[in-house]
Amino acid sequence: MKHTHNNRKVVLNMTEGNPIKLLITFAVPMLIGNIFQQVYNLADSIIVGRLVNANALAAIGASSSVTFLFFALCNGIGSGGGIITSQFFGSGDEKMVRKCISNTAYIMLIFPSIVGACAYMLSRPILEMLKTPGDIMPDSLSYIRIMCVGIVFVSLYNFIASMLRALGDSKTPLYFLVVSCILNVGLDIFFVYKLGLSVRGAGIATVIAQLMSGAGCFIFAIKKNPYFKLEKDDFKIDSHLMMSIIKLGVPLSLQFSMIAISCMALQRVVNSFGAVAVAAFTATSRMEQIIHQPYQTLGTALSTYTGQNYGARKKDRIVEGFHKALLFMAGFSLCMLPVMQLCGRFFVSIFVKESDVIAMGAEAVRITSLFYVFLGLIYVVRGVLNGLGDAFFALLNGIVEVIGRFTVPIIMTTIPAIGLWGIWWSTGVVWFLSGFTAWLRYRAYRKNIFGKMT
Repeated sequence: MKHTHNNRKVVLNMTEGNPIKLLITFAVPMLIGNIFQQVYNLADSIIVGRLVNANALAAIGASSSVTFLFFALCNGIGSGGGIITSQFFGSGDEKMVRKCISNTAYIMLIFPSIVGACAYMLSRPILEMLKTPGDIMPDSLSYIRIMCVGIVFVSLYNFIASMLRALGDSKTPLYFLVVSCILNVGLDIFFVYKLGLSVRGAGIATVIAQLMSGAGCFIFAIKKNPYFKLEKDDFKIDSHLMMSIIKLGVPLSLQFSMIAISCMALQRVVNSFGAVAVAAFTATSRMEQIIHQPYQTLGTALSTYTGQNYGARKKDRIVEGFHKALLFMAGFSLCMLPVMQLCGRFFVSIFVKESDVIAMGAEAVRITSLFYVFLGLIYVVRGVLNGLGDAFFALLNGIVEVIGRFTVPIIMTTIPAIGLWGIWWSTGVVWFLSGFTAWLRYRAYRKNIFGKMT
């Protein structure tokens, strides 16, 4: 069945044409969008760190792994729905594409509301379990609880963005992220600086901006994308389809949440070294979030590309796209290594003024940048396997990361010759372990799944 949509500008069929050109065409707008999304966190961190103090920055940092956990639980379901949508799109089944959009929407309406309510109630016990320093506890708690209210808005945006990307539209989510990001920065300055609301102001600004991006993206999709023009029959609950979405989405949620839990385990180790270490770790983590974006974008582009080609049963294109993506990833990793080795101090100083925090953060970045290629390998392999619908890998990868984050930092920080720096050496080691595991899984899974496609 061929695609009969009227407006070809809002979709991208990735089952035909040059794979690398398609990946770049799809990935570049999404990369810009992902970087703008990170500006939410960067704006909070820079404005709070520079206009208030390092303790305020530490408060946001101490709560970030917790908020990431709650967001991750919701985002996995949306990603699962997006992957299945891309497979239906690749096979040319337009009716199932529309049904997948509506059935994923039902799940994404209920699930984030439950997670947000539970997260709000559990925020204090979790912060206490992480041994959050007492001088930053009140601000950390306020920030988390405000972000809990915003979970529904974040999920709305991520659901629409996931569906649009499944159809090859990576530009629409970008436009609304740019607008909301500019709004977020303006509101940050107003609430934090003008009204003196400190960390609470940063949280309120972020939630408002997320609401605007989610609502704007939703309205645009309904008006402009033909697949969102649902008819009465499309709104029917399809229990089999819903179970398929959950079956793929839950392992993805568990993978994301396990990574979040592993970050919380690392945060607990960091917190034990005091506020200076927490501030340095927060600054370097914010920098790494930017480094993650090209890898994450490439992985997401591969997921859509693989999903569509899997639906079209074109295995050779999947393999070719994977190999080209690996080359891109390796090239980017090599380029970033000297940049971070030489300019780490400058980047850290963007976030804080305190010289001891800057010195610690600069050395930390020199350590983690040695392992960027393994971080990239995780995302590239994950993108292909997610596109193929390999739910087991998501769970496996999350388990490896959790075990690594729980054990490696504790071991390395207790070695006298390493000490505090074990926080960042352990990050690199865990990237290596996860990347190597991902590669092994790809080799095993490729033989199995591609054998069925012949």
